[in-house]
Order: sequence, then C-alpha cells, then structure tokens
Amino acid sequence: MTASADADLILFNGRITTMDPRVPEASAAAIRDGRFVAVGDDADVLARAGAGARRIDLRGRRAIPGLIDSHLHLIRGGLTYNSELRWDGVASLAEALRRLRAQAQITPPPQWVRVVGGWSEFQFAERRMPTLDELNAAAPDTPVFVLHLYAQALLNRAALRAVGYTRDTPDPPGGVIQRDRHGEPTGLLVAKPNAWILYATLAKGPRLLPDEQRNSTRHFMRELNRLGITGAIDAGGGFQQYPEHYQIIEELAAARQLTVRVAYNLFTQRPGQELDDFRQWSQAVSPGRGDDYYRLNGAGEMLVYSAADFEDFLEPRPDLPPQMETQLEAVVEHLVAHRWPFRLHATYDESITRMLDVFEAVNRKVPFAGLRWFFDHAETVSAKNIDRIAALGGGIAIQHRMAYQGEHFLHRYGPEATSDAPPVRRMLAAGIPVGGGTDATRVASYNPWVGLGWLVSGRSVGGTELLGPGARLSREQALRLYTAGNGWFSGEDGQRGLVAEGCLGDLAVLSDDYFAVPEAEIRDLTSVLTVVGGDVVHASGDFGGLAPPPLPFSPDWAPPAQYGGYDPGVVARALRHRAHHHHHHHVGLACPCAVF
Repeated sequence: MTASADADLILFNGRITTMDPRVPEASAAAIRDGRFVAVGDDADVLARAGAGARRIDLRGRRAIPGLIDSHLHLIRGGLTYNSELRWDGVASLAEALRRLRAQAQITPPPQWVRVVGGWSEFQFAERRMPTLDELNAAAPDTPVFVLHLYAQALLNRAALRAVGYTRDTPDPPGGVIQRDRHGEPTGLLVAKPNAWILYATLAKGPRLLPDEQRNSTRHFMRELNRLGITGAIDAGGGFQQYPEHYQIIEELAAARQLTVRVAYNLFTQRPGQELDDFRQWSQAVSPGRGDDYYRLNGAGEMLVYSAADFEDFLEPRPDLPPQMETQLEAVVEHLVAHRWPFRLHATYDESITRMLDVFEAVNRKVPFAGLRWFFDHAETVSAKNIDRIAALGGGIAIQHRMAYQGEHFLHRYGPEATSDAPPVRRMLAAGIPVGGGTDATRVASYNPWVGLGWLVSGRSVGGTELLGPGARLSREQALRLYTAGNGWFSGEDGQRGLVAEGCLGDLAVLSDDYFAVPEAEIRDLTSVLTVVGGDVVHASGDFGGLAPPPLPFSPDWAPPAQYGGYDPGVVARALRHRAHHHHHHHVGLACPCAVF
C-alpha cells in the first residue's frame, strides 16, 4: 500500500450508521485531508493508518454522519449567543425565572437580559408563560426582553423605559402594544399578525462588541458541535444586513476557525426594493462561491416582504396582499435567469398555491431547468401542491416548529389537521428532496434531537401527541433528513451527510444509541465526539481528553458561561452541580454527558 493512501485519523470499534446504501453499517472509518478514505471493518481500515495517524477507539458506541441543519439562523444567532439566556430544555418555569433573576444581578448596565425563543410554555412543569409581574419581581432594574415564538414579547418596566415605549407610542402596523386601563404599556407586545414589532424592539438593545461577537459565534458553533452538528444552511434573517453583519463569520472562515460548515442564503432587507437587492447581489457574488466550510448558497428565505407568511398559530392565517404575485414574479424571474438557487418561507397551503402559480408562470418564460429551489416549513401543504413542487424540481425543508407551537395549532385547526402537519411521509412518497432543520434560534431550539424525537414519536416538547402514527417516521428515515437528505439543499448531495469514501469527513459519536433509547429520550442525546473534516471539534466524557482547548467567554457575564445552551437534563444537572462544588466550573459545563 502506498504512502499516499495513509489516513491521518482512524475511528474504530464503533457502530457507525453510514447512510450509504452500499455499506449501511461499519465499525471503522479513516479520514485523510478532510475526507473519508476508507469505511468498513476494523482490520481493513486500521491497515490504512499512516505512520503519524491518530487512532480513536469508539468503545462500541453508535456513530452517525455529522448532523446538518438545513434551516438555521447561525450567523445571526452567533452574533448574539453570548448575550442571550437560553430557556431551551429547561424543565420548569421556576428554574427559568431563577436563572433570569441570577443573570439580571450580574448583567452590567446598559445590557439587557434577553430570552430569545427556543422554548415553549408546555415544556415547563407549570405549563404556562411567565407573567409580567414575575419578570418585574425577578429584575426590578435590569431591562428584560422575553420572546415567545413569533407571537409575543414580554418586557419588564426597565425594558419599557430602555426602548422608550409610553402611553403616547402608537401601535406599529401589524403589531399591538398592550395597555392597561390607564393607557400605559403593560410590557406585552403582540404580533397581529407579523413579528416586525418584536424584532424591531429587540434590535433596540445594546450589541456585543466585535471581539465579543467573534467569541460568541465560536461558542455557538461549539454548542452546536456538542449536539453533533457539523453543517448548517443559514437562512439569512430580518435585521441581518449583507455584507456588514457577515464580517465576523467571514473573518472566522478566513482564520479557519469555523467548526460548523456554513452555506448561507441572502435574505432581502428592504421592503419594496427587494428586486434591487437581488440585482446588486447577483452582480457582486455568485452561488457556490467559497469552499467546503463557507459558501454562498443562493437567495432567501425572504424573497419579497409581501410573501411573508408568518406562522403565528395564536392568530388566524394571514392573507397575503394582492401585490404579492407581481413582486414575487419579478424577483424569481431575475433569480432563475441568473441561475441563483432560492428558498422561500411558506407555512400555509393557501400561500403555497399562489407562490406556485408564480413559479409556473416564470418557468414558462425562463425555464427552471433543474435549478435548486425549495420551500421552507410547509406545515399545511396539500397533496396537489406537493405534486406541483415535484414537477418543478423543488424540495421542502421542514423544521420542528410544531414541537414548540403544536398545541396552539391543535387548538386552532383541530386534531385531524394536526395529525399530518407537516405531511412528511407524503412529501417523501412523492420523491421530492426533504431536509430537516430547526429554524433556530428565535422560535424553536437549535437542538436537532428535539426534531428527531418529534418526527419519530409525533409528540411536542410538552408531550402532546401531534403527528398521527401514519405521519411519523422511522428512526432511520428521520436521521436521513438531518444527514444525507440535507446534502441536496446546499447542492452537495452525495458529498456530505454520509460516512462513505470521498465524502466530507464529518461524524458524531453519540452519548447513547439513537436506535435503542426510548422515543422520549431521543431529545436528550448529545455527542461525545464530533469530528469535522477530520478535526476533533468537540469531545466529552470518555473522550474528554481529546477536546479542543477551552475557550473563555467574552464578555464574562455571558449567560451561557453560567448555564450553557440547551439544558442537558436531570442526570447531567446533578453531575454539573457536583462539578460546581469542585470549582471546575467550565469542566462541568463542557461535558454535560459525562455520565454513561
């Protein structure tokens, strides 16, 4: 065997689910120059070790291709991660408020305590929202902003003062500032029906400094790596301008400090001037520009503001305005003519019908001819429209938003509609590409295991049965949506999401066996060893000695420095509590799954 075939990393004695139909299970894999060069049994793969190869014994654990999130606001979420208190996974409102009170005491003025999505009131033992009185009692002097889904935001009195909302502040279009009987704002902001007021208010808060944003983005990627995520397709975002808000991620990419591969989409920023945005961008940059770690993926998820189809299930379905078709047609025709892949946010079948009418009209003038395009979300898409999507060569990226707001959907639309929302099995049966994601960080959590658990069990984070038995997926099908199935959405099908020769060397070794744990425990899984391009980016528990060097938090009051990100559950909490008593503060946080 020639030296050129030598591998630099060998993982062996594992149970690797490869997603490669030719070799579905293997015990070992070898990586060289960032890609898998051998996958098979221990003897064959170990024979490929180069002189300086690193060998890691997986100790019989389940390993999977690194998870890919096809709809994550990673760039925006990274810039703010160190300034946000996460309630993701927290089991009680009492504990959530305890953390908020403690965080308010160490947050220096003029900073706010922000809880920006990732939680549902149904996950709490109390099964309710916090009250404004509770927020005011927890933080009398520090501004507090708590975002709940796309539906509402709670501001304490200090936050109302900070943003300057008074009895004289008018309600913005599409939003309501709730008032008491004296006309004074109470602190509740309601999206009726769009979330602009929520995001515009959040945007008034102080930002982290550039160095802190760089540290914040690296910590967010480390948190994703802890959950086994190695890749994401970034869906842009409101109040996220291109190119200025991309400077931090581009610096990290240039410095080879990305530990999650990012393919990003450009989201229009200026209502009424969307076509101008895409014209400028298509002259300046082109999809595919970049490398395996950071590349431009195309346009979306917002193409024109008139097509914004917000899924606030606390409100009736919004009707899109009559000018939507004309505006969307101009943008889509431009994108297709310039061969820009695109994605479009759409919740309801009624909106999807109108959007498909536009796409079919464009296709008659400027053929799509195999251009990658897809809908995001599609909770209520009909069988007829699934067939129309298939005929135009499109895909659908689904997310676990229903796991967070399915109870509201159930209340409004009833059990029959809920039992097949979104109709994933029907999408798969139609042969269209389907990918899994989270839509984090502002509505659902970025934890993909919540999504896998929801697809397999059909249940929300509060335990409510949503998807009926006929709509749920097998564990293998669900995992495929977050691995090999997501390759298509960044134009990398067959290149990533598989442990197979020639594919990108991304892999996660799990805290427990995904195929064996009870359905209710799928959401508690984490990674104990995450590899991106042959580099170990996360390691804990038995593998903790392989972990990259610790990264101190900046600023030091950052909430994740105290509480981590997604709350890892009861066993790990007891363990972390013990770790605190030994003053190994960061050690306790770095290995929330060191109990096997």
